[in-house]
Amino acid sequence: MSLLVTGSIGIDTVESPFGRVVDTLGGSSIYFAYAASFFSPVRLVGVVGEDCPADFLAPLHANERIDMGGLEIRRGSKTFRWHGRYHQDVNIRDTVGVELNVLAERGPTIPESFRDSRYVFLANTHPALQIELLGQLRRPALVVADTMDLWIQTERETLMKLIDRLDGLVLNDGEAKMLTGESNVVAAGLELGTRVRNFIVIKKGEHGALLFTGRNVFALPSYPTFCVVDPTGAGDSFAGAMMGYLASQDNTDAATLRRAMAYGTVTASIGIEGFSLQKFFTASRDAIDRRMGEFEEMITLTR
Repeated sequence: MSLLVTGSIGIDTVESPFGRVVDTLGGSSIYFAYAASFFSPVRLVGVVGEDCPADFLAPLHANERIDMGGLEIRRGSKTFRWHGRYHQDVNIRDTVGVELNVLAERGPTIPESFRDSRYVFLANTHPALQIELLGQLRRPALVVADTMDLWIQTERETLMKLIDRLDGLVLNDGEAKMLTGESNVVAAGLELGTRVRNFIVIKKGEHGALLFTGRNVFALPSYPTFCVVDPTGAGDSFAGAMMGYLASQDNTDAATLRRAMAYGTVTASIGIEGFSLQKFFTASRDAIDRRMGEFEEMITLTR
């Protein structure tokens, strides 16, 4: 089944206890697309400025399962840039600098050939833009979105209009509590579950994730990774693998959703072991499946 993602493409500088990388590949749609490509072909829609180096997106173009036909290189604009610094405890991150550049302008246009996409992920951006992009699609079977605290604080009304049109929503525990006003993450997930048509996924970082389908709650731990080099894009990689698996199965029943979350978890655990997409470049579906097997053994109660 066709899978489409639209979101940011960025030039990142990342510092962590393991080193520093400058002007590396980043952005929500980039992590999502590469993770999804292990499971399903994916169509990427995004925009960069004319300052984007000619070979910067070469790894995406070289991936035969990523269709870059929705990439716009906008003349007179500059590419989104982000600079982050992780502490010894990599759960703590400082944003050193952000240059929105092209992301502060009009959004990209979904190509006509992409508008029949059945599975759609609206990665984090202004909710009004997410609504506009959703309006360009014909009859998607599953639309899932991500958001962030900024839009919850500044664009709440628009964000809620978007949520009411979604099949699924992916966000972290702090965002879920902020959005609902609940202090308990389970209460927050159950409340949000009344707004979407299918499911809510609440990410809890190293503590795993929660899935809400109606009044049903499923808790999944994280894959134990002892060497976390760069957590940037972990949530987008999780969502990419999850959506890629759902598209490959063309199914969103409870059992498939749970397995999709598990694949999201193990795929993201590979990505965070290196800077940017480095670990994904040398990974394979077989390697992901092996780690998935280890993960299943870890969470099985009986043997």
